Amino acid sequence: MALHPSQRIELGEARADTLRRDSGRHRRAVAQPRSRADVAIVIRLGRPEDERALERLAGLDSARVPAAPILVAEADGALRAALSLHDGALIADPFHRTAPLAALLTTRAEQLIREPSGRRRWLARVRLATEWARRRSAAAEANRLG
Repeated sequence: MALHPSQRIELGEARADTLRRDSGRHRRAVAQPRSRADVAIVIRLGRPEDERALERLAGLDSARVPAAPILVAEADGALRAALSLHDGALIADPFHRTAPLAALLTTRAEQLIREPSGRRRWLARVRLATEWARRRSAAAEANRLG
């Protein structure tokens, strides 16, 4: 069936209008990404319940879990980076932008070390972290043996 040239033009314009209309709907339906200002960041001392997340993070970074005591950085509840207060070793999620988190961890570590009024609390935290490391190594030894 042969179409008159003016009919072809009309069909082409109708198809183009349909495509434009559909693409506009698609753009509105796609969720807008969250801005970086919306991300909740938490810097805290590592806890025993962080062990699995630290092992996962170390695996992603192709590194070992840093020595305790550890400062961790969470972004929206997910562990993204960790810094050893013992030797300064850092692990971070290579699939996310973690340079700002590493800077925050380093800054917080420096604050904790310099804080004269908080040294007693600091020593207590170090003792807790050391006990956590002992428990972790004992659990790893038990897993290895049995």
